[in-house]
Amino acid sequence: MKNLKIGLIGAGFMGKAHVVGYSNVPKLFWPAPAVPELKTVCDIDEETAKDAKDRFGFKEWTTDWHDIINDPEIDAVSICTPNDSHAKISIAALEAGKHVLCEKPISNNPEDAKAMADAAAKVSSDGIIAMCAYQYRRVPAVVQAKKLIEDGSIGDILNIRTTYLQSWSADPDSPLSWRFQKKYAGAGALGDIGTHVIDIAQYLAGDIEEVVSNVRTFIKERPVQEGGADLLGTVKVDPDAAKEPVDVDDEASFLVNFKNGAVGSIEATRNAWGRNNYITVEVHGTNGSILFNYERLNELQVSFSEDPEDRRGFKTIYTGPAHSYGEVTWNIPGMNIGYGELKTIESYDFLKAIADKKQPSTSFNEAYKVDQVCEAVLASAESRRWEKVK
Repeated sequence: MKNLKIGLIGAGFMGKAHVVGYSNVPKLFWPAPAVPELKTVCDIDEETAKDAKDRFGFKEWTTDWHDIINDPEIDAVSICTPNDSHAKISIAALEAGKHVLCEKPISNNPEDAKAMADAAAKVSSDGIIAMCAYQYRRVPAVVQAKKLIEDGSIGDILNIRTTYLQSWSADPDSPLSWRFQKKYAGAGALGDIGTHVIDIAQYLAGDIEEVVSNVRTFIKERPVQEGGADLLGTVKVDPDAAKEPVDVDDEASFLVNFKNGAVGSIEATRNAWGRNNYITVEVHGTNGSILFNYERLNELQVSFSEDPEDRRGFKTIYTGPAHSYGEVTWNIPGMNIGYGELKTIESYDFLKAIADKKQPSTSFNEAYKVDQVCEAVLASAESRRWEKVK
């Protein structure tokens, strides 16, 4: 096992998630493909950076991400910043010979996304790994769904529908963070959470060929928050505070046609009261169906046409040590994993890709394909017709 020195850029909510993942890999996957060492943490806010150093156990802190890129001791970089900075940081890190784990979406515009995919391809022959953090496709139940599809258990896919519904921004008093500003985020619910279920849909059913969409903004302006911290709706601003326009979507829903002939639908909104982190996937095939709900992420519902008529219906598979990533699902099915273990799985896949010198399933090119679907969705919302995915 090799020790890998890690640099973290962005010490907020997602930065904490990456630290949890790295720290737990040797505890849950042993022998680990590599042992991560937390070297340097960066945040534009000095107090946040200092606090993260002590809280997370880094050796150093900085407010300038170039310090991490230019540090010859650092082997790998986690990028947990707003979307508009993903490209410049990722490309600089790759050109410096560092492995990169970048949060999703890959960028906030297709030109930067392509540049990132091209930069990753350029250094891939040197064994440099570039991975995008689409963790939800790594839920053991979703991986099991992929296995059932690939081994023919449900036959040919006819239809897939995915949803990602949240409520944290349904309150108009939720502040105008960077997630509601196009220059930083690129898109709203579509880019923030819709990309996750686009990725799952393409992971299970193949590439999307064309889309027709409906994209809406329900809350046209929000109160301006103090500071740049992204609080994900946990803090409300005085409703009498100054307000500025929202220029990204609150809701994106669209029909999709896949290259293999399957059809489907995808919906993403952050304005669904009563829904917390409601990711659902339902796949119908010629010989059966699969149903997954992330809020019950340790379960997979399956139904097979070959079952006797008097016993036909959905049954529950509880994921555990017999399934993918069984090392982190404890010893008994139903003992359950959560978000922390899922980020550990993500970190494990990143470290394993580095050790094996093999690009991960969520490569920058795969993330660029998700971005291309988003571009087609936005184009369709303008044209009011079917749009091809480039």
